Amino acid sequence: MSAVAATVLIRGDGVSVATAVRLLRCDGLELAGAGETVRSPAPVVMLSEAALALLRDIFGRPDLFGGGAPIARRIVAWGGGEPAILPHKAIVVTGAELTAELPLPPLPAPDGDVCFTLRGTPPFPDGGVRHFGRRGAMAVAVDLVAQADRQACHIEAIESGWLFLIPCGAGKAWLLGVGDALDVLLGQSRLVSAQIGTIGPVAARFETAPRMLENLVGHDWLACGTTAIAFDPICGDGTAQAAREAVLAAAVIAGIKRSGGGEERSALLGHYQAMLLAAMRRHLQISLPFYRSGGTSPWWREQAAAVADGHAWCTARLATMPEPRFMLRGARLVPRELAA
Repeated sequence: MSAVAATVLIRGDGVSVATAVRLLRCDGLELAGAGETVRSPAPVVMLSEAALALLRDIFGRPDLFGGGAPIARRIVAWGGGEPAILPHKAIVVTGAELTAELPLPPLPAPDGDVCFTLRGTPPFPDGGVRHFGRRGAMAVAVDLVAQADRQACHIEAIESGWLFLIPCGAGKAWLLGVGDALDVLLGQSRLVSAQIGTIGPVAARFETAPRMLENLVGHDWLACGTTAIAFDPICGDGTAQAAREAVLAAAVIAGIKRSGGGEERSALLGHYQAMLLAAMRRHLQISLPFYRSGGTSPWWREQAAAVADGHAWCTARLATMPEPRFMLRGARLVPRELAA
């Protein structure tokens, strides 16, 4: 594809970037691409009903991920208590399937001035990252025993971490272990270990603690995607957050384009920073009871303290920011006084 003059340069890939590109194109903005890939896809992703509905609406595809393995229940053993069965509506897809279904369309190389950059991959102009704890994890593919519930994900808190077992169809599942070494976690397990037959090799190692760039915006750029802000998988809201973040990012960029810059540009960028900071604060508030009630070992106390410190940091930063001036109406940001 030949190079063209671009309004917005797209860097990176993933759900958030692909969603923002879709919305920016619908708004008529000219786009160019840097041809960068963020990272290999996650082994497995569980899409909540809300995340699935949002993505289907944005991409105009009611059949999107129609072949995903269904999840109807969560079976949770937490804080030493007996397992509780809770209704849960979601589907499971592999990371590769997620990428294939939501590909970044071909974008021309930039030729001429770029007035704004959507950054979904490092390096970022201001690369300071705030980590809300450290919780290493590993993922392995497993075979389920014959009697295991094929439509239930199992979540278990144990002394030195927690386990998350996600069935993905045909008697297969993915096991996520957070905290201690996986063999140690399984040795402490009562619920999850009983569902597993054979265990494969470690397929991925990664950090699960939430984190975000301290500055998500600059005069001519904003950051989005999991390299900019990432949630703890304990909440199961990561993909929905990526989509919501993309809606806001696209609305901010389109608003800057329409306004021509100046004071309005600064207000829109400040709104994006504040809304993502507020989203992280809510996420930490939701996550904190899980870490406070998961166990009494030093590991659990340390994680709870990190989440509480992060919530306090977000609260303090938000206190320095002005009240939001905008509200989303559909895919556009409008002044609050006009949205009433």
